[in-house]
Amino acid sequence: MKVVVPVILSGGSGTRLWPLSRAGFPKQFLSFDGTFSLFQLAVKRLCAISMDGVRIADPVIVANEEHRFIIQDQLKAIGVERFDIIPEPAGRNTAPALTLATLRAAQGEADPLCFAVPADQQIPDQQAFQSAVHAAISATDQFSIMTLGIRPDRPETGFGYIRFVPESGDQPLHASAVSQFVEKPDQTTAEAYVQSGHYLWNSGMFILRAGKWLDALKRFRPDIAEAVVKSWDAHTQDGCFLRPDAALFRQCPSESIDYAVIEPCAAAGDSIGVVPLDAGWSDLGAWNAVWQTGNQDAQRNVCRGDVIALDTTGSLLHSTGRMLAVVGLRDMVVVETPDAVLVAPLEKSQAVKDVVSILQQQQRPEAVTQRQVHRPWGWYMSVDEDSRFKVKRIMVKPGASLSLQMHHHRAEHWIVVKGTAEITCGEQVSLFTENQSTYIPLGMKHRLRNPGTISLEIIEVQSGSYLGEDDIVRFEDTYGRAQ
Repeated sequence: MKVVVPVILSGGSGTRLWPLSRAGFPKQFLSFDGTFSLFQLAVKRLCAISMDGVRIADPVIVANEEHRFIIQDQLKAIGVERFDIIPEPAGRNTAPALTLATLRAAQGEADPLCFAVPADQQIPDQQAFQSAVHAAISATDQFSIMTLGIRPDRPETGFGYIRFVPESGDQPLHASAVSQFVEKPDQTTAEAYVQSGHYLWNSGMFILRAGKWLDALKRFRPDIAEAVVKSWDAHTQDGCFLRPDAALFRQCPSESIDYAVIEPCAAAGDSIGVVPLDAGWSDLGAWNAVWQTGNQDAQRNVCRGDVIALDTTGSLLHSTGRMLAVVGLRDMVVVETPDAVLVAPLEKSQAVKDVVSILQQQQRPEAVTQRQVHRPWGWYMSVDEDSRFKVKRIMVKPGASLSLQMHHHRAEHWIVVKGTAEITCGEQVSLFTENQSTYIPLGMKHRLRNPGTISLEIIEVQSGSYLGEDDIVRFEDTYGRAQ
């Protein structure tokens, strides 16, 4: 029986979908259809694989350290209770990430097949996806590496291409041999690729043996293999979190799966196969892709949220809260969030990443977080602030608690507006219910906990000389964040 380990690579930042996507909550964790996030859909697709002679193992997720609790929450929300999360101490692209996953997979199974997929792709036709996956898994008896290639419906200069050999023999369900991986082409070359019928878009999805990946990496990029193996050998475990040694992992070079292994394997004549996928695939790389794949109305507008559109066509209009009214727009993207608004022609949507670069250079918080910031215990939302005060709305999940902490520069007033709060202030522990309030003096150890069965919500008013999030000294923490 073949064992397939789903590997979800979730290290992307999604800067082209700002302001909805931020570094602290990137696009893979967003829902674009009102149901599940892209990450959740990727997990559900892989865990739903059903094929005679194949067993699907527990998924392995490799992700940014800052996103580990978001991932944990989103997995539990779709009923996935068994999984491993490998938080990367630093971003090193997809080749080191896949190496970490294969090392973990090889510990639990005897040289399993790893099905590596990006966490941020949209694939609406599930039946077509499953059929292609079945063909690819079957073809691993013939090819050492399998990939899914997207049938192009237009000349696209933003994707890499796969050249395949149609006369490769009677492979199961039309699996074909790959002759070449090519980089993003110019417009003329892309048109020639599509016209020839011998090219597919590179989806970034691969099925291969854990041992094959490790052997190929040692062959073509021994520096990456050595650094990652050393960091993994020194890894620690904290519940579902498997943590490679941070100092050793940071010594690893940064490289993609394609550059490190796949393209060198193809150039060396290794057996690589591809199965065409025609399932409405999109990598949602920019707002124009969200518009193309969205549910367009009679005026070709894609509207989400509280939107009024007059004399407007071919536009993407997205409101997260406030009423959004537009008049006389053509082929535009307008995205409203509580702290930022984007307005741009759809054809210029790739340039949104340049806006994020400016925000990063200016060290503005809008590059990283939205008003609502997710935490392992719930979330908080900044409501108002000035130089000497800040107002937050805080939600704590049932049974969850914030760390035992203190602040050097601010005091806090808490008002319970929903649920029951257990509040530690110094040596005193008290219960507060709706409409009750308390005061946390500057420098006092304190903790907020939700002992109830419904969400706890409080309004917090901070006052002091410095109100930054780094003015927290943690003494105890359920989530391993204490100093």
